[in-house]
Amino acid sequence: MNSSSTSAKPNVIVFFTDQQRWDTVGLHGNPLDLTPNFDRLARRGTHLANSFTCQPVCGPARSALMTGKYPTTTGCYRNGIPLPAAEKTLAHHFRDAGYRTGYIGKWHLGSQDPVPEEERGGYQDWLAANLLEFTSDSYNATLYDEANTEVKLPGYRVDALADAAIRYAADHQAEPFFLFLSFLEPHHQNHLDNYPAPHVLQNRYVDAWTPPDLAALGGTAAQHLPGYYGMVKRLDDALGRIMDALYSLGLSDDTIVLFTSDHACHFKTRNAEYKRSCHDSSIRVPTAIWGPGFDVGRELPQITSLIDLPATLLDGAGIPIPEEFAGRSLVPLIQNKTTDWDEEAFVQISESQVGRALRTQRFMYCVSAPEASGWDRAASDVYEEESLYDLHADPYQLMNLIGHATYEEVKVDLRERLLAQIEKVEGQRPTIRPAASHSSAQRPELHI
Repeated sequence: MNSSSTSAKPNVIVFFTDQQRWDTVGLHGNPLDLTPNFDRLARRGTHLANSFTCQPVCGPARSALMTGKYPTTTGCYRNGIPLPAAEKTLAHHFRDAGYRTGYIGKWHLGSQDPVPEEERGGYQDWLAANLLEFTSDSYNATLYDEANTEVKLPGYRVDALADAAIRYAADHQAEPFFLFLSFLEPHHQNHLDNYPAPHVLQNRYVDAWTPPDLAALGGTAAQHLPGYYGMVKRLDDALGRIMDALYSLGLSDDTIVLFTSDHACHFKTRNAEYKRSCHDSSIRVPTAIWGPGFDVGRELPQITSLIDLPATLLDGAGIPIPEEFAGRSLVPLIQNKTTDWDEEAFVQISESQVGRALRTQRFMYCVSAPEASGWDRAASDVYEEESLYDLHADPYQLMNLIGHATYEEVKVDLRERLLAQIEKVEGQRPTIRPAASHSSAQRPELHI
């Protein structure tokens, strides 16, 4: 399948952030001007306005983006499970098509640091760490090269990785390349449980705008948002520098760039940590793609999933999409060659629970397995209804309507649609136990 508008092989760069909320960018209403480069490039290219991860935790989301398969298919349903060596990744597909492939940054699909060659997903060039949050700090970027030699890069970690990406583009400008650039930011620094911004930005966003869900629910937002915003700002600066470098190398018109994140961040408002829940604050991410075939100046309102992005990248580069890919290419939708698109995202949730969710334009519906550990089990035969949010009335998902009798028909429809997705992806049809219904004419009290 090839819907690309260019006959030459375009370079492809994935600019991948970690734990970045959708509402950190200006195009989604953030008033702090954190992302002028993203906003400008997304307007030039294609802005995926309703983009969701298919698994709100690092390793599983990365396995999906690498392989085009859901985490329960690859077996990487939680963190700490290395990507099986037999899995064919984007690196293999691009390499088979004549591309030079490189990986820079956080991997999180291996068993150890340094990452053994057989666990690197087929990438030829390597400057990475499996758990970058543990091998490095914000001003101590420590990674490993192809020979597993420790490499310390100077500067703030975002800048250090961006510099490495610029060098990679310059070194490989004479051949088509596929570069996966994986930042840790704006993820927290684990051993400190904080969000260390670059020094110049540490105090810029104190008492800055707070998203409505965090304003209502608190969590650690008051403590952590200033640093988080500083990280986002520096990521956008890095994006601008990389695009300037491509322009100076004469590559900007020949390079497809995908910007997305593995999951979002709810700042300990939905559970005891930062993600792993069926709320937009965990699953909705900023996503845009630009370059040859994608510079159409459009915002796509359709629901799109991280699982669709591998097929989209291959299709945009003119590479056949493997039959085993679970997602669909967005290229025909972007180029107005189809209007056929499912308006729902299927989400698998692990570690915090064994959960499944369906996100539509109007509703968020979530179920979880009773008394099942999301660390020990990938799936369950039985789920119970956990939450339902009407996004027209409650866009920040503060009012759980799962037992409200008014929404009984909605629940029946969403339950059947979720079961169909589970059966399609996982090959089994579990039981979903309905939540107890109440007939109050009023909405229930705040219940997240």
